[in-house]
Amino acid sequence: MSDHTELLLAGKQVLITGGTGSLGKVLLRRILSSEAGQPAQIVVLSRDEAKQHQIRVEYQRLRSATDEVIYRNFTERLSFRIGDVRDYASVCAALQGIDIVFNAAALKQVPTCEYFPFEALQTNVVGPENIVRAIRDLRLPVETVVGISTDKAVKPVNVMGMTKALQERIFARANLEVPRTRFVIVRYGNVLASRGSVIPLFHEQIKIGGPVTITDPQMTRFLLSLDEAVDLIFAAVQSARRGETYIPRVPAARIVDVAKALIGNRRIETAVTGIRPGEKMHEILISEEEAHRASERGSLYVISPILPELRQESLGETVIDREYSSADDLLSFERVVDLLRERRLMVEDEPALEGELLR
Repeated sequence: MSDHTELLLAGKQVLITGGTGSLGKVLLRRILSSEAGQPAQIVVLSRDEAKQHQIRVEYQRLRSATDEVIYRNFTERLSFRIGDVRDYASVCAALQGIDIVFNAAALKQVPTCEYFPFEALQTNVVGPENIVRAIRDLRLPVETVVGISTDKAVKPVNVMGMTKALQERIFARANLEVPRTRFVIVRYGNVLASRGSVIPLFHEQIKIGGPVTITDPQMTRFLLSLDEAVDLIFAAVQSARRGETYIPRVPAARIVDVAKALIGNRRIETAVTGIRPGEKMHEILISEEEAHRASERGSLYVISPILPELRQESLGETVIDREYSSADDLLSFERVVDLLRERRLMVEDEPALEGELLR
């Protein structure tokens, strides 16, 4: 990240929707650390009272061990709001006085969204629209809104991806409706060790002696950590232009290699269970149709907005001539083992799971 990152959120009023989820918790910790500047206030909006209480308890318990800056910001600058992005009144109340919004609220489990598509629509589409509507109709002086998207929004074949693709378009269009606010998107694949992802599942299966379930031996995924996801979010706040989508450049591997690396020398079998409803074989972060609008910016890829009114003419030379997929440039099995060890994600490294506060 840039040398100016320490000024990014200084003095800002920050709202994190869905701030009690896996990504939200790590984003919150990073903001509380003041590495991106000391915010004036942080508001976490979520509908889960139990998770909000759990975060309070965790920070209180870790007071003696955690960084003093984090704890002071937690006690002096953090507030929780019970509410739901689906509810327009909740969103209006939460946005009062806010400068920067991180929209991490989502229904993101692919099978769940397939069985309850309207529920996914409510959170993943109506929620972003409520944010735009509140800023527009109440003329709120919000500076930046960052929408958290997913590879599944690219060539969507499942409800989760379809609704996230609509979020991307809602926020892109919002730049025309509310030109005084900058709406940008970050898009990435499954995050390692986040709640509901494959690594915690493999850990549990290994602990009980297996079998470790593989949906398909050829399935691939990008290997992105929660902290790398937050780095991408900060980069977008720092330098993204209106309507742009930021994409990380990260390694990818076969899921079967991840499973074998975690199993190690243990006598545990694997079982092929088949692809779940709506699941993709490979993660695609940039489609062929988007490639002509994709450029390199530092260590990231940037997709210029599809709307011509927002398109930047000086993004630089196009560097992608085909889709960007997890099936490309796969890590060797040995490198997968090294990467999991580096990120403390082997079975013996339980504290690294679920975005622990002090990680």
